[in-house]
Amino acid sequence: MKKLLRKKEFSIFLIIVFISIVITVASPTFLRPDNLIDVLKGNVVLGIMALGMLPVLISGGIDLSVTGTIALSAVLCGKLMVTYGSNIWMVFLLAVLIGAGIGFLDGIIIAKLRIPPIVTTLGMQSVFVGIVLLYTNGDWITNLPPWFKRFGTFTVGVLPNGSGGTLGIPVQIVFLIAAGLITWFVLKYTLIGRGIYAIGGSRSSALRVGYNIDRIQVFIYMYCGVMAGIAGVLHTSIVQQVDPNTFTGMELNVIVAVVIGGASTVGGSGTVFGTFLGVILMAVLENGMVLARIPTFWQKIVMGIIILIATSFDVINHKREQNKLVRVDIEE
Repeated sequence: MKKLLRKKEFSIFLIIVFISIVITVASPTFLRPDNLIDVLKGNVVLGIMALGMLPVLISGGIDLSVTGTIALSAVLCGKLMVTYGSNIWMVFLLAVLIGAGIGFLDGIIIAKLRIPPIVTTLGMQSVFVGIVLLYTNGDWITNLPPWFKRFGTFTVGVLPNGSGGTLGIPVQIVFLIAAGLITWFVLKYTLIGRGIYAIGGSRSSALRVGYNIDRIQVFIYMYCGVMAGIAGVLHTSIVQQVDPNTFTGMELNVIVAVVIGGASTVGGSGTVFGTFLGVILMAVLENGMVLARIPTFWQKIVMGIIILIATSFDVINHKREQNKLVRVDIEE
């Protein structure tokens, strides 16, 4: 029980419960199953992008190119469907290839040229956002094929709705769960997963143990890119059109969701479960403010404060841990 209480995830869970109770008192519709499912569906893109960002942050890196990746993926997949018809498997294959390609470029530049991740990914972000706007001229892509629109509204009826029927789980949430399971397996049961934690804990120690740091870095940025590419398709399936400007600035929300979930901005820690909780906390706050009819500009202020608190708290904790290590070294 003591171990459970000490875990960051447990604290986040209690905060979610508390905020949910407060929101429910203000708006009883919050806990309705259909509203909860809508909240999850509306944050699938954030969740999948956060799962891609998780290995990057654990390794001590950062990826600011995710919104450029998701925008390019959404635009090219949208053009593919409108121009050639295609099918859902080709759409997802294209999204995976786009994401993997951008992630590969990020990883190679960071691993081989030793350019800091924040500089590399920020530059790539600017490049690909510019390409998207140049290609589309800022215009939306509409007239998506009927089969894709049906895919976007497909549900799996598994939960009782309280009136004798079942409540459908949107296909996008199924993809989120699958992405979570894959990420959990990679981090927990693979050699690359252990290497990611090792690099984040101590790069020099990981090198001495025998991990191929360059290869692992390329992998994590490719993995992040693939998740962003898939998120682009799923977002398009939800809104039924492509807006090239939709994702501007979303990279900060992605990073904060992972940090709130217990990952450190300096590397070495983070879990899939914690990331899910971080996404849920942000989703609950956003939905609660909407139900409470808080003006949009106040919502942005609140989310900005949360970003500052989350990152500041992480840095302060890291400094405390470093000070403890210094004291131990002096005593020895």
